[in-house]
Amino acid sequence: AVGAIASAGVAAAVWPKPAPPKTITETVPGPTTTVTTTKTVPTTITTTKEVPMEIPLSKGYLVVDTKKCMGCLSCMLACSLVHEGKENLSLSRIQVIKNVFERFPDDTAQYQCRQCVRPLCVEACPVGACHADPETGERVIDEEKCIGCMRCIEACPYIPHRTIWNFEKKVAIKCDLCMNAPYWPEKGGPDGKQACVEVCPAKAIKFTSEVPSQLEDFGY
Repeated sequence: AVGAIASAGVAAAVWPKPAPPKTITETVPGPTTTVTTTKTVPTTITTTKEVPMEIPLSKGYLVVDTKKCMGCLSCMLACSLVHEGKENLSLSRIQVIKNVFERFPDDTAQYQCRQCVRPLCVEACPVGACHADPETGERVIDEEKCIGCMRCIEACPYIPHRTIWNFEKKVAIKCDLCMNAPYWPEKGGPDGKQACVEVCPAKAIKFTSEVPSQLEDFGY
């Protein structure tokens, strides 16, 4: 009888094993292709998301030759100067990060807005402040409409985020290819000039009308 009681106590103490993780695949249609994201979670959750892609492609993009960049930060200073009227690295819409523990060319990394084929920042904005320009397709932010909710920043899939927080104006800002650069007399946008391209001494930054790789910063 004692052995039976002991056996029962051991059996009661055994915790049931958790269910093995399940792999969930979420497929979202893109404007010209299909974007597939795979997630693994502890339990089975099935979600279906149909997203109407009516956002046009941007007519312009910035690309960087990482082997040419010297890390001088001229592009960051020029960006904040033409947009905000001051040279402040924290207000630059293009970011350059240095890592002294890496070897060339990985010791310097450049992060510019990809003008995403599927702009999650645009989809996340609840008031339409972050939107695609009707003429150029550029993903831009109307600072007068921005309510400072930071949803566009959180939605950006890239690290660091390409939409950044303007701590002075309390609004979100991002690269607009200098289309709205009030402190620069030059015409910007896809049909004009970009301050970072013009100021780069190594000509590492270039403008292109062709869609660049959207997965490049994820290590692909």
